[in-house]
Amino acid sequence: MELWIPITVFAAFCQNLRSALQRHLKDSFGTTAATFVRFGYGFPFAVLYVGILHVFAGMPLPRINGAFLVSGALGGLAQIGATFLLIHLFSYRNFAVGTAYSKTEPIQAALFGFVLLGETLSLPIMMCIVLGIAGVVMISLARTQLSAQTIASTLIGKSALIGLASAALFGASAAFYRSASLSLGGPGFLMQAGFSLACVTLFQSALMASWMFFRTPHQLSLTLRHWHISTLVGLAGILGSLGWFTAMTLQPVAYVRALAQIELVFTFAVSWLVFREAISRNELLGCSLIMLAVIGILLSP
Repeated sequence: MELWIPITVFAAFCQNLRSALQRHLKDSFGTTAATFVRFGYGFPFAVLYVGILHVFAGMPLPRINGAFLVSGALGGLAQIGATFLLIHLFSYRNFAVGTAYSKTEPIQAALFGFVLLGETLSLPIMMCIVLGIAGVVMISLARTQLSAQTIASTLIGKSALIGLASAALFGASAAFYRSASLSLGGPGFLMQAGFSLACVTLFQSALMASWMFFRTPHQLSLTLRHWHISTLVGLAGILGSLGWFTAMTLQPVAYVRALAQIELVFTFAVSWLVFREAISRNELLGCSLIMLAVIGILLSP
């Protein structure tokens, strides 16, 4: 098994945990603060990781260059916007539709990977990506009541557009992050990924903290007051991001983001096995499509 595969699965698990915690925070913190804790409280863990690699593993720190700064900054801005939009979807009554659209990220990541990095995908891989997205959309809409009169307006409504925009920004950020990590060269994929993550989260934390200090200081105070849960979100977020950065240093972004759809399978497995919650036929079929897509990706050369 190639190393990027278990790293991606680990990142998907951490992302699932972080998303659940952020959704809980959104109700008490607000969208901006819930977005900030992912970066601001994750940054120290990223620095710690780089320090361990440098001091105990003897890996040299990379040299920063112009391409790294530009790609890292663009990726950081895109991820902030994508995270903000995704959390904002929780405010909508029909957020399931928007969430389904947000899961089109693998296709958009493939497009950005082609435009920015010249990466191409084989036809079987593209078919697996589409199959996985179909499964995710089926799960997202399985418990949504859509009448024949409202389905068209719902699928092109505001929440759907926000979901598409979020997916586009996540796809762009993934491509920019891979570009930034690869531009460092030299010290090895672990240091390249970790150093890129530390620099990007520093930029994101400083940017969002400055904005909140002047515009919404009460939300910044809330994150400090509830630092325990904020730290958990930051840790889960940075572990997931570390997995993404590392996997995308080793493999094109579309492969990584397509395999990451296994996150929903984890969610439903826990729901069924641990909480004994009923799963509908459409949800089970959606999980099956995702697993077929994952198997296809793993078996592809």
